[in-house]
Amino acid sequence: MSDTLLSVRGVETYYGNIRALAGVDIDVKRGEIACLIGANGAGKSTLMMTICGDPQARAGTITFEGEDITRLPTHRIARLRIAQSPEGRRIFPRMTVYENLQMGASLDNLKYFDEDVEKIFTLFPRLKERQAQRGGTLSGGEQQMLSIGRALMARPKLLLLDEPSLGLAPLIVKQIFDAIKILNKEQGLTVFLVEQNAFAALKLSNRGYVMVNGKVTMSGTGMELLANPEVRAAYLEGGRH
Repeated sequence: MSDTLLSVRGVETYYGNIRALAGVDIDVKRGEIACLIGANGAGKSTLMMTICGDPQARAGTITFEGEDITRLPTHRIARLRIAQSPEGRRIFPRMTVYENLQMGASLDNLKYFDEDVEKIFTLFPRLKERQAQRGGTLSGGEQQMLSIGRALMARPKLLLLDEPSLGLAPLIVKQIFDAIKILNKEQGLTVFLVEQNAFAALKLSNRGYVMVNGKVTMSGTGMELLANPEVRAAYLEGGRH
C-alpha cells in the first residue's frame, strides 16, 4: 500500500473563463499533517473545493488511496471518507450543537455514533457544555470547533481544514491547533490544512506548500519553510500569532 493518501497532479480549475488553479501538484502522505499557505486569493480554498469535487478540475488528476476521484460527484467523494471543515464554518445555525453533529455522522457508521460524539466532547469540552444550544448562538471559536467536530463524525481518513483559525482570538487558535495535533498524533488522522496563519500552520505540519496565483511555488518540510528567507519575508514577518 502506497504511503501517499492524496495525490494532486497538474490540476487546473476554472471559474467560467478565469483560471483559478494553474497546474497544481501536491501530495499528502498517510498519517501526516500537510499545510498549504499563501496570500488571500491565491487559490487555496479553490484547491480544497476541487478535491471535494465542486468545482471539478478541468485538467489534471486527483487520486485518493490510488483511486482516481477527479470526476466523482461530491457525495461519492465524501463516502470515501474525505471530510471537510470549510472556510467560514458553515454550520447549521438553527440546529443545536448535538443536531449539527448528527448531520455529520456517516450512515455507514451509526453504530459508533455515541462513541464518536463522546470523542468530540473530550476533544472540545466546550461543545459538551453547549450541546443543547443552537449553533448560531455560539462564539466564532465554538462554531469552528463544531465545524471540525461535525467533519470528524464522518470518521474520515483525510480531514480537510480550510482556514480554521480565521478571525479567532489567539487563545482559541491555540486550542484549535492543539486539537489538530491530538487528532494526528493520538488518532493517526491525516490532515490537510489551508491557513493564512503561516507560522502556526508550518510549525504544526510535517510538510508545507506555498501557493501563489494558483500555482505551488515552493514545498518542503514545515521546518524548512519556516527557515526559508523568502517564506519568512512574505508570510512570517510580524505573523507569529
